[in-house]
Amino acid sequence: MPSSTSSEYLATVPRGLWTQRDYDAFLDEVRLHFGDKRWRMDHLYRIVNEQGQDVSFRMNDVQTLLYLRMHYCNIVLKSRQHGVTTLSCLFGLDSALTVPNFHAAIIAHNKEDAQDFFDRNIKFAYDSLPEEIKEARRAETDSARMLSFSNGSSIKVTTSGRSGTFQFIHISELGKIAAAYPDKATEIKTGTLNAIHPGQIVIIESTAEGREGLFYDMCKTAENLQKSGRHLTKMDYKFFFFPWYLNPLNVLMEPVEILGYQQKYFDDTLPGVKLTRAQKAWYVKKWAVQGEDMKREHPSTPDEAFAGSVEGAYFTAQFTKIRKEGRICRVPHTSAALVDTWWDLGMDDSTCIWFTQDVGREIHVLRYYENSGEGMDHYRDILLSYKDLYGYRYRMHGAPHDIKVRELFLQGKSRLQAAMKMGINFRVAPKLSHQAGIEQTRQILNLCWFDESGCVQKYGDHLVGLGSLENYRKEWNDKLQTYRNVPLHNWASHGAKAFQTLAFLHQFGLNMEDGVERRPTVQPGGRRNTDRRNPRGWT
Repeated sequence: MPSSTSSEYLATVPRGLWTQRDYDAFLDEVRLHFGDKRWRMDHLYRIVNEQGQDVSFRMNDVQTLLYLRMHYCNIVLKSRQHGVTTLSCLFGLDSALTVPNFHAAIIAHNKEDAQDFFDRNIKFAYDSLPEEIKEARRAETDSARMLSFSNGSSIKVTTSGRSGTFQFIHISELGKIAAAYPDKATEIKTGTLNAIHPGQIVIIESTAEGREGLFYDMCKTAENLQKSGRHLTKMDYKFFFFPWYLNPLNVLMEPVEILGYQQKYFDDTLPGVKLTRAQKAWYVKKWAVQGEDMKREHPSTPDEAFAGSVEGAYFTAQFTKIRKEGRICRVPHTSAALVDTWWDLGMDDSTCIWFTQDVGREIHVLRYYENSGEGMDHYRDILLSYKDLYGYRYRMHGAPHDIKVRELFLQGKSRLQAAMKMGINFRVAPKLSHQAGIEQTRQILNLCWFDESGCVQKYGDHLVGLGSLENYRKEWNDKLQTYRNVPLHNWASHGAKAFQTLAFLHQFGLNMEDGVERRPTVQPGGRRNTDRRNPRGWT
């Protein structure tokens, strides 16, 4: 039973209700344990919790595990609400207060979170310290999101960490930054992460955002290194995964029916984990609302986290079904069938090509190719090389409407005319609205089988092809904090637009001639004639 003057007792009492005896007793404990960082982390600081209450900070199980096992460089894949950022804010503040010339940076994925982290977890914690400590470590700079102290140390919260040298860096929600703000992710990679020296401490944390991007790549590298059992250098990242069931708040103490398929999920996904009835009840009720987003927001395993849907993505439902049905697998080329290609052509942007075959009612997607800064002769050579390497015999080449645009560098000719001179005879899709192209793609994806290796290409910092389709998303309006109903133009849009060429021309292309629809022939029974025995282009 704690005495009325112990720090454990005082942790339960709002600071404003302390008596002078309480305050004096607390100062005695501070003097006794001030040299112990673990004690300071668990007793010295107060924060504003999610309910807006003034509380004494105590590390929960996840925070304690991360604190005790922390490496120099750490990457944390997690479910929501474990308090990793709160721990990092206080870790950085404590270090700045006790170590001379120590500089810490907390990088948030937007300005609103940056201000919240600073106000709730840093400024409030400093302001709540005993006056004796604040007098010894005066805040000589107290700006909007930065504190600088009299010992030459500082801590700031920002959305970019390129400028400055830091001994401690925390990056919050890198997965979401990479997904919604690709330019900012590049800035973090080339600026912040590039400036980290051996011996500095870095904590990167995020929920997952699909199987692609900087956060995904860093997690998989760290996880594979962990599985290998090899020694971690000061520059290697240590992998942490914190699932939903480690959060003690994720319980529902009410009777909830656990259906057979739900129990099967728990048994199959977490065979060695003993979940309580209350944990299962919480998960089932949360699952009923979140659906497939549970995998991203409240994952049970690392693989499940990255299998979750990408927020704002157009084809989430389609790829959930595709993966569930096992339609991303080995898809061999069939020599008896001709190959079609589907393009998106760019000058300053990338040019992309999908290679497919019709096999019965199915569309077998064999391969994806993307490049930029190359002329049409380069892509002609790619087609010819695949013909030689894999035995492709081409039937139709589909192109978007803008292939007809005349270009100055082609002496006033269009790329369509330039391609024809090289032997590539394109069928041209009409100009579609964004929504029409997206809806047509959603329909055609129900027929597609993807080759798991041929449809993935490492291009720059991204895994394009399948990654382009799964990461094609709406544009985010940062001011309104909502998605606009227009596609985001980024690395994923090129491959997705090429697939829209497939989606339209595969259904209507047999009745198109250079983008002009012809009257279809009708077979007995009213069915559209889909005979393709007269191929165009190379065979």
